[in-house]
Amino acid sequence: MPKSALRRVMAATTALAGALVLGVTAAPAQASTTLNYAALGDSYSAGSGVLPIDTSNLVCLRSTANYPHVLAARTGARLTDVTCGAAQTKDFTASQYPGVAPQADAVGADTDLITLTIGGNDNGTFINAMLACGSAGILTAGQGSPCKDTYGSSFDDAIDAKTYPALKNALRAVRAKAPNARVAVLGYPWITPAKADPSCFAKLPIASGDVPYVHALQAHLNAVVQRAAEESGATFVDFSQASEGHDACQAVGTRWIEPLLFGQNLVPVHPNALGEQRMAERTMSVLGLG
Repeated sequence: MPKSALRRVMAATTALAGALVLGVTAAPAQASTTLNYAALGDSYSAGSGVLPIDTSNLVCLRSTANYPHVLAARTGARLTDVTCGAAQTKDFTASQYPGVAPQADAVGADTDLITLTIGGNDNGTFINAMLACGSAGILTAGQGSPCKDTYGSSFDDAIDAKTYPALKNALRAVRAKAPNARVAVLGYPWITPAKADPSCFAKLPIASGDVPYVHALQAHLNAVVQRAAEESGATFVDFSQASEGHDACQAVGTRWIEPLLFGQNLVPVHPNALGEQRMAERTMSVLGLG
């Protein structure tokens, strides 16, 4: 073999050996890194209604099978879970219940990762819309659009005027306390399909003309959550495509959200165990974790 060719072979062998050494020495350091993970948010984060219940704080109706626990288990993260059912943006900086600290108290300079869903309870957006539209649907036997006719843009107006600025303030408060953390703000998976499904009325008694109205309301809320997240330097985890076909009208094993009636969760119109699992998996994918 010519000397020039021999030198090239030796150089390549040396470089390969060096790369292998670097790989061997780098892997343990990466594997030993444990994320300090704080989970904040409302009942969609808490997994309210999903068994088993976290008995350390019964008032928050938090599940040990919620998406924060799934994510932590799969990544080996050190989890601090302060999610709480019925939480609003104001509960990030003030006590939601006696003995329950403001959620932002759970984060600090050493926090690496924060996840949350928030905003759906502000102004009673979800609960008021579901109760109002469900009641109206029953009274009209599922016909027409009684909820839209009665409430018009009032829910949307409240989201723009009140929820959006409250979201920004809450996220800024979290960012101020944990400036080095990655913050993932999750959108809400679809509750209703985009179009009415007559077979679903017994489980989700919303009039046929109000189904797209409620769907559009949720889309609006998610868009505002996304806007506030991005303007606050957080990552938005979008479920508009991922949760399509997994709404509360779907069959058991397919749906991520339980219906208003005849569901399998303790809390209706909330994610079931499958939904919480899929929320965790989607978040991990978006963040490049696991």
